Amino acid sequence: MNLHELLTTNFKFTAFRGEQETILRKVWANENALALMPTGMGKSLCFQFPAKVRDGLVVVMSPLIALMQDQVFKAQELGIRATFLSSTLTRDERDSRQDRLAKGEFQLLYVTPERFRKPEFLAAIKNRKIQLLAVDEAHCISQWGHDFRPDYSRVGEFRALLGNPPTLALTATATPEVQKDILAKLNMPDAEIISAGIERPNLALHVHDVYGLDEKIRAIVAFRHQQTGAAIIYCSLIQTLKKVSSALHRLGMEHMVYHGDLSPQDRKRNQKRFISEENPLMIATPAFGLGIDKANVRTLVHVEMPNSLESYFQEVGRAGRDGMESLCHLLYDQDDVTIQMEFLKWSHPGPDFIRKIYQLIEEKRMQVDQGGFDFLREQMNFRNRRDFRSEAAVSILERWGCLEKSDDPFPYTTVHEPTEEQFAAENGVEILKAQNTKLLKMVQWSTQDSECRLNQVYHYFGHAHTEPCGKCDICQRT
Repeated sequence: MNLHELLTTNFKFTAFRGEQETILRKVWANENALALMPTGMGKSLCFQFPAKVRDGLVVVMSPLIALMQDQVFKAQELGIRATFLSSTLTRDERDSRQDRLAKGEFQLLYVTPERFRKPEFLAAIKNRKIQLLAVDEAHCISQWGHDFRPDYSRVGEFRALLGNPPTLALTATATPEVQKDILAKLNMPDAEIISAGIERPNLALHVHDVYGLDEKIRAIVAFRHQQTGAAIIYCSLIQTLKKVSSALHRLGMEHMVYHGDLSPQDRKRNQKRFISEENPLMIATPAFGLGIDKANVRTLVHVEMPNSLESYFQEVGRAGRDGMESLCHLLYDQDDVTIQMEFLKWSHPGPDFIRKIYQLIEEKRMQVDQGGFDFLREQMNFRNRRDFRSEAAVSILERWGCLEKSDDPFPYTTVHEPTEEQFAAENGVEILKAQNTKLLKMVQWSTQDSECRLNQVYHYFGHAHTEPCGKCDICQRT
């Protein structure tokens, strides 16, 4: 099989990148694999290629609902009959797509793992030949991963429902422990692990000890003056982002913003502007950058510390994709550690809290429609606007199928009460413990001052490196 010929005939590329060819040879041999591919190394081609060139359906399991529409659009531009199914669709849209799926009209399908709990979905694909199951963001499978999703831990079970087709798991960031757990959960412990390497020698990682937002804003202004080119400023909290944006406006520093409080249209417009302009400045939450391929991001700043080295390395990986040197600055304020600890705690509300939120949505519909999350917060007897346990509980209930998206002012409707089985599967206490350990590693990395920063990241992910990068703040100091 001449994969190169198929590539040049069906796609606009003249050669494969990195480990793409090795991975596709595995796919062609109908063998299972786990591929570790850094951000920007072209993992989409690994499932678009077989979808376009071979018979049968390619199913891509992804947790990133917000990106599915874009990914489907890109696949369609390549001449692939692609679609997605998620909770964002109306019932009519879902039914129509599932009918077409059953008739064999699609070559590539994006779904969330939750979809496998829907009998009508399983009925739509039961007679389709699944040539490949691609599990994107596969680190979500492991409770030791930095972004664990309980439904992802059942992927082995969902894979069995499809008849155990050849499976390709893909992730940019996974420690050796997480890699092993991914393969065990997928029931393919002996599958080959293909690593495209995680080396990013063109990134200069710097950590700056700062105190308070004013000092952070002064640093951002200085970085912007020192380095031309595209820049991304990441803030964990939307309220921090708004304060930074307001300060930069007062200083006359032009920029765009991207966060969850913006309308989808505004987010899309700002994203397009960022990609098309030569020297844009974007202030965003970490959701910005997923699936965005801008090669010349020269400066990347973390205003608040991420909660894990996995998240940090994934985010700085959005800089310098063209291989040219890029500067990555982390503004480390000790108070931010407390914020991240609160974040983690709020992400795992207890069973009683989740049950009470469900009851309020079911029994006090009118007040919930009028007051939304503010009403839920008040009913739960707390008024701290930074405490987002209500949002976390609604997200969990939707993931379990207890709530469904609706057109009501509060856009969810109740389906069924949460079950004991669902609470048991969530395993919140253990997950919280694992996430706190990752936060501790992030703090240790940020505060150590003896070893090359890049080498420490490599060691964390199980790669042996001894040659210092020569670019980070520690290398430049010694």
